[in-house]
Amino acid sequence: MGKLYLMYLKGMINCPLPSACRTSRVLLKIRGISCLFSHSSTVASHCPIQNPKWEQIQVANDVSFSYTHNSNLCIANLGCQGRIEEARKIFDEMLQKDVVSYASMITIYLKNKQLSNAEKLYYAMPIGSIVADSAMIDGYAKAYRMEDASRIFSKMRQKNVYSWTSLISGYLRIGEIQKARHFFDQMPEKNVVSWTTMILGLARNSLIGDARKFFDRMPEKNVVAWTIMIKSYVENNQIDDAIKLFKEMPVRNLFSWNIMISAYLDDKRVDEAVHLFALMPVRNAISWTTMLTGLARNGLTCIARQYFDEMPVKDVAAWNSMITAYMNDGLTKEASELFNLMPERNIVTWNAMIDGCSSNGFEQEALEHLVLMLRSGNRPNETTMTSFIIASDQSIVELMEAHALMIFLGLEADATLLNALFTMYARNGDIISAQLAFENHRAKDVISWTAMIQAYSNHGMGHHALHIFSRMLRAGFKPDDITFVGVLSACSHTAGLVDKGLRLFRSMSQGYGLEPKPEHFSCIIDILGRSGKVKEALKLGNRLLPTQRDEHVMGALLSACRLSGDVEMASQIGEELIEMEPDNSGVYMLLANVYAAGGKWVEFARIRKRMKERKVIKVPGSSQIVVKNKCHMFFSGDELHPELEEIRSMLVEKLLPQMVGDCMMDKSTLNFTEL
Repeated sequence: MGKLYLMYLKGMINCPLPSACRTSRVLLKIRGISCLFSHSSTVASHCPIQNPKWEQIQVANDVSFSYTHNSNLCIANLGCQGRIEEARKIFDEMLQKDVVSYASMITIYLKNKQLSNAEKLYYAMPIGSIVADSAMIDGYAKAYRMEDASRIFSKMRQKNVYSWTSLISGYLRIGEIQKARHFFDQMPEKNVVSWTTMILGLARNSLIGDARKFFDRMPEKNVVAWTIMIKSYVENNQIDDAIKLFKEMPVRNLFSWNIMISAYLDDKRVDEAVHLFALMPVRNAISWTTMLTGLARNGLTCIARQYFDEMPVKDVAAWNSMITAYMNDGLTKEASELFNLMPERNIVTWNAMIDGCSSNGFEQEALEHLVLMLRSGNRPNETTMTSFIIASDQSIVELMEAHALMIFLGLEADATLLNALFTMYARNGDIISAQLAFENHRAKDVISWTAMIQAYSNHGMGHHALHIFSRMLRAGFKPDDITFVGVLSACSHTAGLVDKGLRLFRSMSQGYGLEPKPEHFSCIIDILGRSGKVKEALKLGNRLLPTQRDEHVMGALLSACRLSGDVEMASQIGEELIEMEPDNSGVYMLLANVYAAGGKWVEFARIRKRMKERKVIKVPGSSQIVVKNKCHMFFSGDELHPELEEIRSMLVEKLLPQMVGDCMMDKSTLNFTEL
């Protein structure tokens, strides 16, 4: 007997066998050794204890078979539990392996997305196996390696329905429709899975008409085939066709009912969704959750709450959906009340609360929920940390704490998180920390490069932005239209980069095949206006189509007119811009300043009067500082700050002398009435 088998008998290998194996085992006493047999009925009927000579021959064969069989069962059981390394250890220690041993181990690797390990083991097999061949075809197909899948398929002496269907599914996955049809037509025998694979694959390739033809050709349609066809119609936004087929469906399952209710709600046909829900013979948690989520998405959060309250059994997904609905409507109080009533919470719950508080302007509450989450033993994930970083927008200290927590949780390699991190560092004015986070980012993508370019651009560091752009190109990344917005904006805010900006603008279409959008035209107009080339800027603006002259383009043109002192053109553009943005105080103020600079005081008064009549309020300039976890806001012309006198006293008596000493500044140049 092998070493592995003896270890198994002595209990040294802890690998529970399936119940069918455990219940059928028989313990035979042979030469003082306990032998475990899976097929005990066969052994008992052909292995009389009273014949020792026959026993020595027959039992030796049976022990060998049972050893391999039980090892295969143990490998399969470990594979189901995800214990891959243990399964492989047993496989390697087996003295006798059969095709089932290899096929089981290969299947385990493929189910756990370890194609390379499955591939090595497959080509090490001493003999072929239809099960292993079919499994490898399916594995290659899911990895889009259709040449490898086709090579194995062509060498198979015997092909089953599974191998045919896996090959067809692979070709449909990569859009090779003709090849998929060819192999489908060649299939000697088709089952329901083969037909539904073709239907689903054609529908996912936007060939819904062809999918319906295959559906109609099916010799026997089960509930799965009907449901897949309905789902295909829904995914292709053909709701009416889905409804018609649903009504023709001879037997409906819960899945088909839920699909149709979701389709109605997505199509904003709420009344029909409510009616269909009322007709459902049986409902599950998904049915209820689909209703309340869809109602909330259609702006009917109050009605969604009624469905939530009527649910016979509320699972955690339903609670999460209701909390998310409240947060999306800005009802943070109601969401918090529901959160406190929850009997069970998961990571989705915490993320919904943290993100909801952050999105609705309650950054401190978002951070408090993160602390509660950590205290409850729940581990934050990438979504949690993204919300935390956004919530830390007003505090560089909290942003650094978020960065430290990322490192502690081992999430510092996540591209999305890092992109958000250095973007927020830059937004908080800490361009050095943003740069360090960017340079430590090992898996930079287009979004990473673009975010850093925009960060430098927003800080007026045009040359740094162009340097990052050059590095991006050398690294082999292709810029997109958002990248060019950042680069062109950097050129417009940095002196001496006019010609560079114009060359980059031309390269968009000539070098990268990108069609300039209004935001790109506004940048180039701003570049021309700031460099004194106002006529060229206005000429470019006049050449644009009406669809290209949005508020950004018109704002850039108005700024160019202000720089050139062209009051007449500014008046024309300003009036057009006011019609686009009647509530934007910046437009009124810019046009008023143009009139004032040109001595047009009547027009200046008219603009100010129009602002007053339309109740357009100029947004005052502001600044903020965080002291002892409390954010202090300061506004231009603000006389209401509770510590205003103390602030003035500190400035005049302590800070001003230091400022005078450092800058040789005269006190008379400061106007303290504006503080």
